[in-house]
Amino acid sequence: QVQLVESGGGLVQAGGSLRLSCAASGRTFSGYVMAWFRQAPGKERDFVARITWSGGTTRYTDSVKGRFTISRDNAKNTVYLQMNALKPEDTAVYYCACRSLTTDNYDYWGQGTQVTVSS
Repeated sequence: QVQLVESGGGLVQAGGSLRLSCAASGRTFSGYVMAWFRQAPGKERDFVARITWSGGTTRYTDSVKGRFTISRDNAKNTVYLQMNALKPEDTAVYYCACRSLTTDNYDYWGQGTQVTVSS
C-alpha cells in the first residue's frame, strides 16, 4: 500500500523560506510522477509542482516559478518542495500526491501539511 507522509509545514513571515518533505513508501516509484498540490481556505485544491521519479523532469504552476523548487532523493524515497520568497497568498494546506506516468489521475495522497505565511 502506497503511503505518502508530508512534513515541514509551519508559520513563516513573508519573504521567508520553508522546505516541505514527502516520504513515500509501499512500492517502487520509477515510472511515477510525484507532485505537490495546495488548498487555501474556501478554495479548490490546485496543482503546484511535479517531478518524474526517474528522469527528474519538473513542471510548475506559473505563480511559483522562480520561487519554488521540487526535487527528489531516490535513495531516501523522498520528494521535497523548497519554497523561497514566500507570500501570504501561498498560505494553504500542501499535499503530496503521486500517479503512474500512464494515467492522468493522482491516485495516492498524503494527509497534508499547513503552511501559513504572515504579512
